[in-house]
Amino acid sequence: MTLDAAQDPGPERSAGTAPGPVSGTAPGPGTTASAPPAAHRLTTRETAELLGVKPETVYAYVSRGQLSSRRAPGTRGSTFDAAEVRALARRTGRREQQAASAAGESAICTGLTLIEHDRYHFRGVDATELARRYGYEEVAEWLWTGELRAGTRFTAPEESLAAARRTVATLPEHSGSADRLRVAVVAAAAMDPLRFDLSPDGVLNSARGLIPTMVGALPPVGGAPRGQAEGDGQDGSLATRLWPRLSALPADAPSLAVLDTALALLADHDVATSTLAARVAASAHAHPYAVVLAGLGVLEGPLHGAASGLAHRMLTEAVARGSAAPVVADHLRAGRRVPGLGHRLYTGEDPRATVLLGLLARVPRAAAALEAARDVVATTARHAPLHANVDLALAVLSVSCGMPADAGETVFAVSRTAGWIAHALEEYTEQPLRMRPGGQYDGPLPPRPVPGPGDRAGDGAAG
Repeated sequence: MTLDAAQDPGPERSAGTAPGPVSGTAPGPGTTASAPPAAHRLTTRETAELLGVKPETVYAYVSRGQLSSRRAPGTRGSTFDAAEVRALARRTGRREQQAASAAGESAICTGLTLIEHDRYHFRGVDATELARRYGYEEVAEWLWTGELRAGTRFTAPEESLAAARRTVATLPEHSGSADRLRVAVVAAAAMDPLRFDLSPDGVLNSARGLIPTMVGALPPVGGAPRGQAEGDGQDGSLATRLWPRLSALPADAPSLAVLDTALALLADHDVATSTLAARVAASAHAHPYAVVLAGLGVLEGPLHGAASGLAHRMLTEAVARGSAAPVVADHLRAGRRVPGLGHRLYTGEDPRATVLLGLLARVPRAAAALEAARDVVATTARHAPLHANVDLALAVLSVSCGMPADAGETVFAVSRTAGWIAHALEEYTEQPLRMRPGGQYDGPLPPRPVPGPGDRAGDGAAG
């Protein structure tokens, strides 16, 4: 799909409305990811032996939707379908082979997101269809548990939210949203004495409170006092609560639907760099707050979560000048890439951009920014057929709704927290500290004399 506003992205939910029946590949409310039952059943011990894991890991597979269990009649133990267990054993065996594949590249195996054929899927379901029909919290629960719980809402613990707000308020006025989010996570962690509980239930309890705490700790845009800003309470969707922290404009239904859909679309995207950092932290059995902090640290890089800010500035200038051509020319003349275009995982348009740009075409105040985005794509297409990516779509939202340049990064960080938690749940079941690559030393050979004052690493003769 191109940036043609006339194209219809398909049916989508409006923000704040309950999800309706789902057709196609998207799961319906109450759906649980599981395999069909079979006749022959295995005990937990037999299942663990066949998979080569501990019994605790077997139940982790169940919580992730990779195995289904059934209570044995007259006992408190669970039984497992033998065919399903053997299929999982084959898959995990292939994953181990892939992890030790050629070219010296290691692979992290995940059952969360699959990207292929210019589409991406959450637990086997088209992620764009999920985002069109369900809100962010519901999609997060699907990633975490393999179960779709219609009407899910996250609520921040009052003590954690109050602590996070107090701590964020101590930052300098010029602090960005990334600074505030990190500080909010630290404050929330300090208020949670159960943060070291790495059981699936413990991690999920922390996550369901952390994400709304991150949102609620951000100050409202426009100087509205806390408690008086629209969406400052804990009612409504997370998108409803996030909106006044991104824009001083009122949240009309079409714009709010774009924001909620963006949150759902960005929840996970395979093992991106920030997700890799989160999994490394989880591999060391860091608690979920520390896992999120690891992801946030990487996300702030200009080549990752902050990329939408570059597209925001470009579109702002293109709208002001009435044409994208001189703006694109300035980027190329300065030796800079044109932001918001191309993605190494997609040959065509980023499917996340396809959905968001289609929804933005229905937002009247987005017309100018959307036209500027089309102009950027058309101008660059004369020499390089690059397609719009999600950063460009986020920039259209932020420019058209009077949001700051880092609004896209804020949306990205809040949304991807769900994915980091989902990957942490997977990593907690793996062998700890498994991601320890061997370093290839290329420094001076020992022995060397102890350096004196003023010596540098490259000075002095070898001993």
